[in-house]
Amino acid sequence: MRAQGEIGESYLAWYSLGNYPMNLVREIMSLQYKIVPVTPFEQNCSIVWCDETMEGVVVDPGGDVKELLSVIESLGVTIKQLVLTHGHLDHVGGTQPLANALDARVIGPHEDDSFWLQALENQSQMFGFPLTNSFEPEQWLNEGDTVTVGNQVLSVYHTPGHTPGHVILHSESAQIAFVGDVLFKGGVGRSDFPKGDHQTLVNSIKTKLWPLGHDVRFVPGHGPESTFGHERKTNPFVADEMPIY
Repeated sequence: MRAQGEIGESYLAWYSLGNYPMNLVREIMSLQYKIVPVTPFEQNCSIVWCDETMEGVVVDPGGDVKELLSVIESLGVTIKQLVLTHGHLDHVGGTQPLANALDARVIGPHEDDSFWLQALENQSQMFGFPLTNSFEPEQWLNEGDTVTVGNQVLSVYHTPGHTPGHVILHSESAQIAFVGDVLFKGGVGRSDFPKGDHQTLVNSIKTKLWPLGHDVRFVPGHGPESTFGHERKTNPFVADEMPIY
């Protein structure tokens, strides 16, 4: 869903400015990822894989399943799991058809987002999306869990605020994080949804994301990538290391 801050006005306007390289591929050590913006909300679905085993996961398959299947096939990646950061429709709308097509497990988010997944039909009507039926994942994710991606490991952190059951994924070896709608370049996630809370969101960012390190690059749920260090210095919502002139 929409963020506060620089990209909060209009995701489509942001992309129309040409500020974001579509279908971006990044390679770091043996962990690779490809960002595929999906749905009218331009949600950053990430295909993440280990280039040693060519096994991978899909983070937040919000929709456009045919496109995702085409990209996955072109990459030659075997998808083992679909990982959900939170229960908003634009992040989970394509989960069931993609899981069926790939015979993949669905894991995440934290169980506190169960009510969002149970309300997917209403979300579909509210935002004009194709009807999406409610579902539950095969596994809820909790703080301290890990997600295996071939020979690589993603650590799970529970980061409530945008939604109560939001989680983020972090690779220590690759220094990359997939943060859903917790943090954006120049902004933070909305907290005016049911069971959202702004101070809880800020606390999640400062106590869970910042300790991971300044150099960690992150893929947000919408918009361009950034680093925790850059946001810690410049993001007006959570900056705590403002430059000294």
